[in-house]
Amino acid sequence: MTAISQPVSDIRWPSFITITLAMCTALFLAIFLGGGPVATSAAVGSDPHRASFGICFGPDRYSCVVDGDTIWFEGRKIRIADINTPEISQPGCASEKRLGQQAQLRLQDLLNQGRFTLQGIDRDQDRYGRDLRIITRDGESLGEILVTEGLAERWQGHRRDWC
Repeated sequence: MTAISQPVSDIRWPSFITITLAMCTALFLAIFLGGGPVATSAAVGSDPHRASFGICFGPDRYSCVVDGDTIWFEGRKIRIADINTPEISQPGCASEKRLGQQAQLRLQDLLNQGRFTLQGIDRDQDRYGRDLRIITRDGESLGEILVTEGLAERWQGHRRDWC
């Protein structure tokens, strides 16, 4: 028996293999020769994080809203650094608790509307060990939205009396 030698260019590849090879080649060229992956319109300007947030309760907290200025995200407790909201757990009066619950629900709504960015500030954590971050979407602070809606105040370095 003699071996039949056939040039690779004459081989008829199934179309899915041809398409897959073409896509892999294009991706390789874009990454290694073009300096990075080709940006698509969905990736341009998009924020990197997304999660489905519930309201925190019980000991198991992964991605949930504690109150208007504190969340758990992927197992990390985060204090929103640019705002202060009314207290829910130890309010000074009934109206503070009601406003705090409104801020909590509004923050949950804002977080669940889409992707967001966590921006660090001049220090990484507060005295309680919470990560200090400003949460933005498309460059706009979610905390500032709460301030505009009357559910928060800009952080002044201390808690305010909401009663």
